[in-house]
Amino acid sequence: MTEKLRFFAGGQWLTSQTDKYMDVYNPSTGEVTARTPCCTVAEVKQAVAAAKAAFPAWSDTPALKRVQVLHKLRALLNEHMDELTYLVAFENGKAWGDAAGDVAKAIEATEFAIGAPTLMMGEALMDTANGYDTVLYRHPLGVFAGIVPFNFPAMIPMGWMTPLCVACGNTIVIKAASMTPQSAMRIAGLYKEAGLPDGVINLVTCSRREAETLLEHPDIKGISFVGSTAVGMSVYSKAAAFGKRAQALCEAKNHALILEDAPVERTAAGIINAAYGCAGERCMALPVIAVQETIADQLVGAIKEKALKLKVGPAYEKDTDVGPLVSAGHKKSVEDWITKGIEEGAELVLDGRGYKVPGYENGFFVGPTILDHVKAGMSVGDQEVFGPVLCVKRVKDFEEGIRIMNDNPFANGSVIFTQNGHYAREFVKRTDGGMVGVNVGIPVPVGVFPFSGHKQSFFGDQHCLGKDGIRFYTESKTVTSRWFDEAEMKREKIDTWDGTI
Repeated sequence: MTEKLRFFAGGQWLTSQTDKYMDVYNPSTGEVTARTPCCTVAEVKQAVAAAKAAFPAWSDTPALKRVQVLHKLRALLNEHMDELTYLVAFENGKAWGDAAGDVAKAIEATEFAIGAPTLMMGEALMDTANGYDTVLYRHPLGVFAGIVPFNFPAMIPMGWMTPLCVACGNTIVIKAASMTPQSAMRIAGLYKEAGLPDGVINLVTCSRREAETLLEHPDIKGISFVGSTAVGMSVYSKAAAFGKRAQALCEAKNHALILEDAPVERTAAGIINAAYGCAGERCMALPVIAVQETIADQLVGAIKEKALKLKVGPAYEKDTDVGPLVSAGHKKSVEDWITKGIEEGAELVLDGRGYKVPGYENGFFVGPTILDHVKAGMSVGDQEVFGPVLCVKRVKDFEEGIRIMNDNPFANGSVIFTQNGHYAREFVKRTDGGMVGVNVGIPVPVGVFPFSGHKQSFFGDQHCLGKDGIRFYTESKTVTSRWFDEAEMKREKIDTWDGTI
């Protein structure tokens, strides 16, 4: 019998009363390995109630004591690194090295959150007027909700969201991705083992309909979302309508501009990693390159040569370079995009459709794909495919390249490959991308900086991680005080705060 997974509320693993379960696959084999519950609205509310009940005691716990739990968690994450890496590879399909990176990023974010007491420190000014002192404190708000996608099942819920949220004194309900819930579930168990009080972290799986409860619930103070732009806009709008703060990290179509002075072999190697790592299922993938015409043929040839050497195979074999996509439905979607690109007029240089891995014929594999001569207006070059598909746009010069890049409605990341300092500096100034790489194919910053997408790649005021994350998970409280000596206590004049007292 396929295992039925449970949800986590109030520190307990509970069996859902739903009659609807969702299949969880091993993408490398195409087999159903577990079934996760579509939790009922009542069960989602139960998780929120558990988080609300845990908040008073947890928020009153001294900040330095709160992060001691994260110290213990960090040790447990390192201790279980191989187990967690295998679990990510097994349920998501990303190759072993990429899965290890997923877990490592969760650890990195946990390490950053351990510093929350310092980052939560406020500001103070003595004698803002005669005898008056003003202090700004940062306080936790209450219960947050995290709504997460399938593609980084460890890093996003248990790196970007949970550590900083709880370090700041809040509690959280995670709506885990139904296709890849087990990594977050396992780490939730490690939080409990690390000594986190019951109810501080809660985890449910459900459909979008039940998740609406989190957007409307009066006890939810903020929403952190990662997913598609259409859903992100809806989440952001609805959260605002119900008076909640929100951060919505959405789609991307990251571009790289390659100028003619870039070293071809080194640049091709960087593009290979950025375009085909995680099988392209990441919002900081590099699915489009705008190449100066003078080196386009040479660069495309070098990329194809390297792409053909990549091993496509089961995710949990350590020599695999490109694992399967997460589901049969997503595999079909990516293959349909390739077909559409050809129909739109792109030149097929390398075709990954119909890829079969011996012994894993039912796996959800798509091989590395290259579409050249992608023109303006071709949807394959403008919309997110989320697979191992590289589009090549040929440009005359720097100006045409950056114009094409900035014309795109998404602006998560952008990259330039060049040895020219002037053009590199101009690119950094003029690109719309929120995370910018100079000869760096995937410019994801370390966790002490925010993950800062722009345009339709992000909706909200504060990004996740970095000091933005601290501000998102806290609210400021400004306190002005004055104390009197015996003579002042006898004065009858009322202070008017006009600078004259």
